[in-house]
Amino acid sequence: METLEFIIYPDGRVQEKVTGIVGSSCAEVTAAIEAQLGQVVSQQQTSEYFAQVDTQSLTVTNQAMFGEW
Repeated sequence: METLEFIIYPDGRVQEKVTGIVGSSCAEVTAAIEAQLGQVVSQQQTSEYFAQVDTQSLTVTNQAMFGEW
Protein backbone atom coordinates (compact mmCIF):
# COMPACT_ATOMS: atom_id res chain seq x y z
CA MET A 1 0.00 0.00 0.00
CA GLU A 2 1.34 3.43 -0.94
CA THR A 3 1.29 5.94 1.90
CA LEU A 4 2.21 9.63 2.08
CA GLU A 5 2.52 11.05 5.60
CA PHE A 6 2.90 14.76 6.35
CA ILE A 7 3.88 16.32 9.67
CA ILE A 8 3.37 20.09 9.84
CA TYR A 9 5.40 21.79 12.57
CA PRO A 10 4.39 25.03 14.32
CA ASP A 11 7.21 26.92 12.56
CA GLY A 12 5.78 25.96 9.14
CA ARG A 13 8.18 23.16 8.26
CA VAL A 14 6.61 20.11 6.67
CA GLN A 15 8.06 16.64 6.96
CA GLU A 16 6.96 14.21 4.28
CA LYS A 17 7.37 10.44 4.48
CA VAL A 18 6.58 8.10 1.58
CA THR A 19 6.23 4.36 2.05
CA GLY A 20 5.15 1.56 -0.22
CA ILE A 21 6.67 2.95 -3.43
CA VAL A 22 9.69 1.07 -4.75
CA GLY A 23 12.43 2.91 -6.61
CA SER A 24 12.76 6.53 -7.55
CA SER A 25 9.16 6.83 -8.76
CA CYS A 26 8.27 8.29 -5.36
CA ALA A 27 9.85 11.54 -6.56
CA GLU A 28 7.32 11.65 -9.41
CA VAL A 29 4.45 11.05 -7.00
CA THR A 30 5.49 13.82 -4.62
CA ALA A 31 6.78 16.44 -7.09
CA ALA A 32 3.48 18.30 -7.49
CA ILE A 33 2.85 18.35 -3.74
CA GLU A 34 6.36 19.60 -2.98
CA ALA A 35 5.98 22.35 -5.58
CA GLN A 36 2.91 23.62 -3.73
CA LEU A 37 4.47 23.33 -0.28
CA GLY A 38 7.56 25.38 -1.07
CA GLN A 39 11.31 24.93 -1.00
CA VAL A 40 12.66 21.45 -0.26
CA VAL A 41 15.43 21.88 2.31
CA SER A 42 16.58 18.27 2.59
CA GLN A 43 15.75 14.78 1.40
CA GLN A 44 16.58 11.42 2.89
CA GLN A 45 15.98 8.31 0.79
CA THR A 46 14.83 5.09 2.41
CA SER A 47 15.80 1.55 1.50
CA GLU A 48 12.66 1.36 -0.68
CA TYR A 49 14.12 4.12 -2.86
CA PHE A 50 17.17 2.00 -3.64
CA ALA A 51 15.22 -1.25 -4.13
CA GLN A 52 14.81 -2.67 -7.60
CA VAL A 53 11.38 -3.22 -9.07
CA ASP A 54 10.88 -6.92 -9.73
CA THR A 55 10.54 -7.53 -13.44
CA GLN A 56 10.70 -10.71 -15.38
CA SER A 57 11.63 -11.05 -18.99
CA LEU A 58 11.28 -14.00 -21.27
CA THR A 59 13.34 -14.53 -24.38
CA VAL A 60 12.05 -17.05 -26.86
CA THR A 61 14.30 -18.36 -29.58
CA ASN A 62 12.64 -20.12 -32.46
CA GLN A 63 14.94 -22.25 -34.56
CA ALA A 64 13.76 -24.49 -37.34
CA MET A 65 15.94 -27.18 -38.81
CA PHE A 66 15.47 -27.99 -42.48
CA GLY A 67 14.85 -31.60 -41.57
CA GLU A 68 11.87 -30.64 -39.38
CA TRP A 69 9.90 -29.05 -42.24
